[in-house]
Amino acid sequence: MWLIVGLGNPGEKYDRTRHNIGFICLDTLARRHGLEFRTKRANSLVAEGTIAGQRVALVKPQTYMNESGRAVSALRSWYK
Repeated sequence: MWLIVGLGNPGEKYDRTRHNIGFICLDTLARRHGLEFRTKRANSLVAEGTIAGQRVALVKPQTYMNESGRAVSALRSWYK
C-alpha cells in the first residue's frame, strides 16, 4: 500500500490558499479516481482505494503543517 500525504493547514482560513496545495492536489487525485475522504484516523482524513492497480491511502493530516509528522507517523504504523 502507498501512503500519499498532502500537507496543509486545517480550517476555513487556509481553504483554497497556497498553504493548502497538498490538500488541493489530493482532492483532485481522489476525484479523478472516485475516492472519498470518509475515514478519520490518527487526526487525519483518509481516502482508501486503488490507483493504477496499487492500493493507496490518501491522507490529509488535520494538524498544522509543522505538526503533521505526528499524524503521518501514527498512520505509517497503522498501515504496516
